[in-house]
Formats: sequence, structure tokens, C-alpha cells
Amino acid sequence: MITRCLIVDDEPLAREGLEQYVRKMPGLELTGSCQSAIEALAFLQKEKPDLLFLDIQMPEMTGLELMKALSKPPKVIFTTAYREFAVEGFDLNAVDYLVKPISFERFARAIQKVQQNQETIPAKTPKKPEDHIFIKSDGQIIKIPISEIIYAESAKDYVFIHTVSKRYMALLPLKQLEENLPENQFMRVHRSYLVAIAAVDRLEGNYLYIGKTKVPISRSLHDEIYQKVIQGRLLER
Repeated sequence: MITRCLIVDDEPLAREGLEQYVRKMPGLELTGSCQSAIEALAFLQKEKPDLLFLDIQMPEMTGLELMKALSKPPKVIFTTAYREFAVEGFDLNAVDYLVKPISFERFARAIQKVQQNQETIPAKTPKKPEDHIFIKSDGQIIKIPISEIIYAESAKDYVFIHTVSKRYMALLPLKQLEENLPENQFMRVHRSYLVAIAAVDRLEGNYLYIGKTKVPISRSLHDEIYQKVIQGRLLER
């Protein structure tokens, strides 16, 4: 596994030394080298490295302040001449804390920690999309295949879910139902209606038709609905 690295240090010699170490170490790839935390902040908005080599004492913004500014920071190895920041650095979940001047042996041990952590984290199994939903209706918990739902309409605190063969009434808001259905298969066409895109037979004015059922379309959503329903299905002479 390749670990993509970013070096952040205001000292040119320190950056050059770390760049050489990164190039010598198997499994590392240098994606960038910044001379300030401000520059690194801009870099991190565009790129997503796996590991930061981060100096602490820098003008305008310190390395610690940079870490606190990131909502989802990458792994960090602090590189500094000041030992007194070690506690605060580890409080920010730093992988390691290297005190300058940094030997290659000490650098390599820090990288081993990073690589060991990567090996122990199990690979995430992609979550299989659900092919059904459960609703509470008439005192029962009912499983409804998503492929059978053609549209749903709200009625105050209730929602009526229409399938190819039956209608169900459930005590839940339409928005909650919408959040539990695949957004690429369903769309809200009106504040009171949610439809299966594939079930739409035709559009006419401010209405769409699912079989003989006439469903109103919100004027503000008309163009979006037309694109989603018609795109890829329109044949012209």
C-alpha cells in the first residue's frame, strides 16, 4: 500500500531533508511540500494525502492550529525542534513526534507505525444497497420490496405507499420515506408526492401519469422532473 505524504515546514533545509527520506523509504509517495500552514491548508482543500509531516512552530499559523482547523485531518507525524509540544501533539492523535535533527533511523520507525496501523485496519466491505424497506402499518411490521413501489403520497401525518398490487398506510412523514429510498430511482415531484422514476408513463402540462393515476408536478421542479424522467427515454424522428 502506497502512503501519500505532504511535508509542511517553513525551513527549506528541513523540507529538503524530509523529501530525501520520503524518496528513500519504500511505500511512500511525496505529493507536495509546503512552506507554511496557510499554504498547506489551501493544498489540503484540493488534495487528500494520507500522511502529514508537520512542523509546529511556523509564522501566521502553527502546525497545531492547522490540525485543529481540519475537520478530517490525515495521519500526522509532527517534526519540530521543541519537545515541549509533544503532549499537545499526541492529544491530537499524532502517530509520532520527531524532534529535529531527525535521523533516518528514527524517521523509519515512525513510518513503521503508520504502516502497521494501516495493516491492522480491516478493509471496509462496500455496503450492499437495501432492496426493501420496513413500515409499520395496521399494527404490523411489513416488508415492501423497493422495486414494487410506484409512488407515495402524504396525508397529514400519514403516507400512502402505492405498490404494483397494493396500497399501504404508514404513520411517518413523506420526507422520512424519501430518505430511505434510492435517490437515483425516486424523486419528489410535489410536496405531497414521491414517485418511482421508471414508473412514469407520460408528462402532460403540470401533471405526470402512472398508469391511470394523475400526479401533480410542482412548477419549480418541472424542468428537473422532465430531465430525470425523459432523459435517455426520448426517441425523436
